[in-house]
Amino acid sequence: MYKPQSLRAHLKAAIADLTRNPDKLLIFADEGNTVATGTNSLSFEYRYKLDIIITDYSGDADAVMVALLAWVQIHQRDLLDNAELRKTGIGFNVDFNNHETIDLSIKLALTERVVVKQAGAGRLEVRHLAEPQLTPAYADAFWQAYAGESLIAEWHMPADPA
Repeated sequence: MYKPQSLRAHLKAAIADLTRNPDKLLIFADEGNTVATGTNSLSFEYRYKLDIIITDYSGDADAVMVALLAWVQIHQRDLLDNAELRKTGIGFNVDFNNHETIDLSIKLALTERVVVKQAGAGRLEVRHLAEPQLTPAYADAFWQAYAGESLIAEWHMPADPA
């Protein structure tokens, strides 16, 4: 599965508190299923609930949600486009620890399509498919989110390692 690691990297890069304190960000894949087509292909789909937990968070919850939705636009667009999935696909719980910090738990209903193809005698090629994009992908290399005059989150596109 690549989406949990992708979302972790995105949130850590976008939210200053998580950049400074990455151990506050916990991610679990729960209630998972593997769905295969029953054909000769070994291709399948992962379906699971991703549980994102941010502990002792003192920042603005809007910063987390804006960063999360920017990621969802690219990696699980149906949570925004499908009327039924919009109702239940992104859930959250908040524990108010004190007057300064919260524990924030977010649940996302995610899928990942995996194509398995024969690539020669005894060799299988396994590839995760990108999500279909109905519109051009969010392509700004840098963005900032504000609440009034206060900067609450920012994101820089990582340099291409290639």
